[in-house]
Order: sequence, then C-alpha cells, then structure tokens
Amino acid sequence: MKKPLHPLTLWICAILLAIGVVALDNAFIALAIVGAVAFLVYIRRDGSPWQRSFALSIRIGLTILAIRTVVGILIGVPIPGTNLFTLPILDLPSWMPGIRIGGAVTLERLSSSLHEGVIIATMIALFGAATSLTSPHKLLRVTPSFIYEIGITLVIATSLFPQLATSARRIRTAQKLRGFEKLELRSIAIPLLEESLSRSLQLAAAMDARGYGISRKRSRYRPVPWLMRDNLTLLFTSALAVAMVTS
Repeated sequence: MKKPLHPLTLWICAILLAIGVVALDNAFIALAIVGAVAFLVYIRRDGSPWQRSFALSIRIGLTILAIRTVVGILIGVPIPGTNLFTLPILDLPSWMPGIRIGGAVTLERLSSSLHEGVIIATMIALFGAATSLTSPHKLLRVTPSFIYEIGITLVIATSLFPQLATSARRIRTAQKLRGFEKLELRSIAIPLLEESLSRSLQLAAAMDARGYGISRKRSRYRPVPWLMRDNLTLLFTSALAVAMVTS
C-alpha cells in the first residue's frame, strides 16, 4: 500500500489547480488535468468508502455538462458563425430582448456551451478527487482548534454521500439475496433512512463519550507528519498553477 500524502496537501493542490483552470480557461488543458487526476486516483486507490467520491463527481460533472449543452442550444443569446441546424423559435415577451428559445444553432454557440460545461465539470472533478484521496477523519485531526466545529461539520458533510452509497449497495445486495428481483425506490429508501438515523445517533453518542469539542490542549497521538514529498507535490502544483494563471 502506498504511503498517503498529508491530508491538507491534496486539498491545497485541488484549490491551486482549480484557480489555474479558471484563469487559463482552456477546455483541452482542463480535460488533460482531469485525466491526470483520474490516473492519480486509480494508482492510489485503497478501497475506502470515500474512494468512490471521484466516480460520483465525474457523473455529476457529466450531468452538468449535458445540461449546460442542452440549455446553451435551446436558450441563450444568438452567436453568429457556422450554422449547424435550426430549431423552431419560441416567441418571448418584449421585456426579454436579446434572448431567444430555439433558432439557429451555430458551431460557435455549441462550442461555447461545451467549453463552459467542461470548466465546471473539471472543478467538480478536482474537489471530488481530493475527497476521494483524503480520509475525512485524518483531515479533521489536522484542523486548527479555533475552526474545529466548522471542520467537523465539513467532515461529516463530505463523508455523508460515500456512506450513503455504501449503505444503499449493501441494502440492494441483501434484498437480492432474499429473492427480491424488482427493487423499488421505497424498498431501498426506508431501510437507508433508518440506517442513517441509527448511524447519526451512534456517532453523537460516541463523540459525547469521547469528549469531542474545542480544547486548548490537543492530543498528539499518532500525529500526521508533513514530509518532503508533500513539499515537492505542492511546489510542482504551485508552479503549474502559476504558469496557468500567467499564460
């Protein structure tokens, strides 16, 4: 098993790359970064529940890309250029000048919609990769004490969807073993809600028993070290982000 990076390293790298992607505004570079991040997630996979966050972020990004493309084709400001096809035009009120539904769909209009969708999907994929590669529990351990409550809220929020996905998969498997071939939403939603409430109560009881909260004296049991590879990773990512911003 490969040694993990410091919990903050990947999040800082994701933020730097996101800034670079927005500043550069190049869809091809954004897709190349997503490919590199996907390869990194693949080689550093460890089978943890939050490991599936990247795949979920890719699905969300593709959905947003599809929605942005459809909306860009149907609704928007006309962009002159190479005409691909023409849609029926829906008349709008006079107080909505410059906007139309339908009409000529040009190559430039389609390219602009795809471009914006790719940039948004790349941002989602970057933070999905950071969530996938960083244990939320380790991230909480390195959170400063003065933002501890915010940190624990974020950790619970970021670990919610992976846990729900794992629970839903376990419920589907159990119901198939019982002979339920046709699974309905209600048959999965009710056990999932019950398990989520039970897990929340157990988490609250465990945190209360262990004295979780803000304390001036922090425990240093098995501290997470900041190693040379973290410095090298941040140095390389910072140089890449600066090059993207200044180009």
